[in-house]
Amino acid sequence: MLDFATLFRPLADRSQVLYFAYRLETGQVEYVSPAYEAVIKRAPEAVNEDLPELLARLHPEDQEFASARLNHVLQGKFVEDVELRLLPPRGVLQRIQWLCLTVGRVEQAPGYTYLTGTVHDITRAREYIDNANRFNKKKNITLEVLSHDLAGPFIMIKQVAGYVSERIEKLQDTQLTELLLTMQTTCQDSVNLIRDFVDHEFLESSNVELKLERLDLATELRTLVAEYEKSGDEIQKRFTFDGPPTCYLYLDENKFMQVVNNLVSNSIKFTPDGGHIHVSVQDSGEQVLVAVADNGIGISKKYENTLFERFTPARRPGLRGEKSTGLGMSIIKVIVELHQGTISYESEEGQGTTFYIRLPRLQPA
Repeated sequence: MLDFATLFRPLADRSQVLYFAYRLETGQVEYVSPAYEAVIKRAPEAVNEDLPELLARLHPEDQEFASARLNHVLQGKFVEDVELRLLPPRGVLQRIQWLCLTVGRVEQAPGYTYLTGTVHDITRAREYIDNANRFNKKKNITLEVLSHDLAGPFIMIKQVAGYVSERIEKLQDTQLTELLLTMQTTCQDSVNLIRDFVDHEFLESSNVELKLERLDLATELRTLVAEYEKSGDEIQKRFTFDGPPTCYLYLDENKFMQVVNNLVSNSIKFTPDGGHIHVSVQDSGEQVLVAVADNGIGISKKYENTLFERFTPARRPGLRGEKSTGLGMSIIKVIVELHQGTISYESEEGQGTTFYIRLPRLQPA
């Protein structure tokens, strides 16, 4: 019979992936591959000496999560791709290290129970993803701000052209009338083109399968609102945020943040200059509540049952004439429900609107 442990030993010894075997009865690591030196920057022989310090260096925000995943392993579950942050040793100036663990429980014989698995150093990959996500969020916010700023002048020109058309109607100057009509049409087409471009970004992202990852939603929303605050003077709105320091749950970061960004965008479109847009998150343990509130023009009661339909009759242009596809709210609902959440709203005409997203705190498989 083949000895698979011996068969795969050369692979483990030469791989950049750290392989380990930890015996529960003795609390000792009985095998660690040479990659320990590349990943942990210490000699493999020092692994049991290093273990208490490594556990102490686990990021405070990851400790409860790591403990929960360890309990799953001890119950016999196979735990895959657990991402944890390791703080640098005290007094050492270096970046936080990201590690990805896969662990299983193996009972070879009575009294010989092991936790075996692998550890990858994913610091570079994680930093790349984080930078890409930050760029993506800034891109979405920048598009919204630009669409707002660019639409304003076009709408103003359109209104001026309309006003002049009315004043010269009695002159019966056909050529001038047609010129003013062309100005109005061109301005409206330009506003629609700007909005189409922004909407296309949102529509494209909705067609991709969810990629759930552990995410600090409070920090992400705080950052999003801070970016809008920087553009508050241009948009002529006030933005505020309220929530706990951290709030971890499993989400598709890009899709869910686009949902919130789209709700904020709607608030911008339907809130007059000088208005207030407030984003908040509340963590009740098993459920997380995200709210986006504004003091804009509100939504009519007659649309209460149709707002989230495709091509809803509730669709209407923004206060600056921004185009509405009628698809935005239906896509938002789909993405929220893919996260096993629900979305609802409260509104009063002339007083404002608040959208509520309720998300369960899903446990990883």
